[in-house]
Amino acid sequence: MKKWLIPVGIIVVLIAIIAFWSIGIKNNGLKYNQAVNKEWGNVQTAYQRRNDLIGNLVKTVQGAADFEKGTLTAVIEARAKATSVTIDPSNVTPEQLAQFNQAQSGVTSSLSRLLVSVEQYPTLRTNENFLKLQDELSSTENQILTARTRFNESVQAYNGYVLAIPNNWFLGQYKEKPYFEAVAGADKVKDVEFNFDKK
Repeated sequence: MKKWLIPVGIIVVLIAIIAFWSIGIKNNGLKYNQAVNKEWGNVQTAYQRRNDLIGNLVKTVQGAADFEKGTLTAVIEARAKATSVTIDPSNVTPEQLAQFNQAQSGVTSSLSRLLVSVEQYPTLRTNENFLKLQDELSSTENQILTARTRFNESVQAYNGYVLAIPNNWFLGQYKEKPYFEAVAGADKVKDVEFNFDKK
């Protein structure tokens, strides 16, 4: 046996080990990226459910002829704006996520105003369809919170994997992904006003 074959054999084995190791890193990067995409799909599904329920809620409230039209218009416009913001989770930037979050916050805010103003309409407060939609909206808000939390958890796992050394040497095409953050002002306590004089 020729002596030069031993070092060549060792080099070939080392190259094979490094190649399989890098393939494993890339496959895991793909797995983490797909997990983020899946959780983003769950976030969008939860928001879509809320948007569908808002449409039904608006139709139910429109039945109250003397209901404030400005409140309904604000909800409809906020919903339209929120559904127009789309994000590709594989290329999401902090700015895009902030824009999406701001649009969804507009829906939440206008919906809250709608639900507070309903208190002035006894027929709506006893309407079975309205009460059911209100319960479903409450449940959906919890689903949105859960979906956003799971999205952030998957982003944490993804970022932790792709940014770690030596993984980042092989995963240059995978960039850090942003987290969902609270909307500006969410940390401030909101004033709640009760006007018991209105019937």
